[in-house]
Amino acid sequence: MQIIDGKAISAAIKQEIAQEVEAILANGGKRPHLAAILVGHDGGSETYVANKVKACEECGFTSTLIRYEDDITEEQLLTKVQELNEDPDVDGFIVQLPLPKHIDEQKVTEAIDYRKDVDGFHPVNAGRLAIGLPCYLSATPNGILELLRRYNIETKGKKCVVLGRSNIVGKPVASLMMQKQYPGDATVTVCHSHTANIEDECRNADIIIAALGQPHFVKENMVKEGAVIIDVGTTRVPDATRKSGFRLCGDVDYDNVAPKCSYITPVPGGVGPMTIVSLMKNTLLAAKHEIY
Repeated sequence: MQIIDGKAISAAIKQEIAQEVEAILANGGKRPHLAAILVGHDGGSETYVANKVKACEECGFTSTLIRYEDDITEEQLLTKVQELNEDPDVDGFIVQLPLPKHIDEQKVTEAIDYRKDVDGFHPVNAGRLAIGLPCYLSATPNGILELLRRYNIETKGKKCVVLGRSNIVGKPVASLMMQKQYPGDATVTVCHSHTANIEDECRNADIIIAALGQPHFVKENMVKEGAVIIDVGTTRVPDATRKSGFRLCGDVDYDNVAPKCSYITPVPGGVGPMTIVSLMKNTLLAAKHEIY
C-alpha cells in the first residue's frame, strides 16, 4: 500500500509555477493576478481562502481578497463581479461558495466571464470539459487527475466508481475519467443516494473516487484487494482533543481500508492541497491566455 502524498505533489507544482512566473517576469511579462470574493464568515471558506492567498504568495502571484458581510445584496455582488470581469489587471477570480441563501449561486457563477472563471464552474467551461475541449478544469477533479498522473497509476480500461454526482466534483471527474486521454479511458460508474447495491459496485471497482461528504462511508468490505482509493471527503467532525475543536474526516474508513489498497489518499493531506494548486495552475493559464 502506498500513500498518495498530496502535500508533496502540490509543493512541487507550486515550485514549478513559481519558476515559470519568474521566467515570465524576466521576459517583461505581467505577474499573474488572482482575486477572490468572500461573503460572510463560514469557517471552511475562511480557511480555504486563506490557503489560496498563501499559495498565491508561494507561486509569485498577486492576490486580492474582497470581503463582504453576509447581508450584501445579490445586486451589489453582481456589480462587483462585473467590475472584476472588466479589470484588465485581474487574470482570474473566484466567488467563494457557499453564498448566503438570499443570493442565487448559479446566477453569480454565470455572471463571471468564463475567460476568468479559474474555478471552472461556468457552463461554458463545464460544457467544454464534457466534450473534451480546452477549458479551465474544475480544481478538485483536476487535482485528482494530477495525483493519478504523478504516481503513474494506470487508468486505461480500469473500472472506476465515482461516489457522488455534484457539479463541483462528481460529474466533472466522471467525465474526465472517461476522456480519451491519460489519466482517463476508464469505464466509469457514478453512484449516488439512489444507487441500488452500491456496495457491490464498489467491490468491483479498480478505482474508487469518493466525493459524498459522508464520513467513513466506504468500509473495508466494499473495497477489493489492490484497489486505488481517492478520498475527496473533508467533513468537520467534533474532536475535543484538538485545539480547533474538530478534525477533518474523509469519506473512507482509512484505517481499515488502507491495508487492502495499492494506493490511497489520506485526509487531510491528499486531495485537499491539490485543489488549491489546481486553482493556481488555472490562474497561470489565464495570465498566459493559453485557453481563451
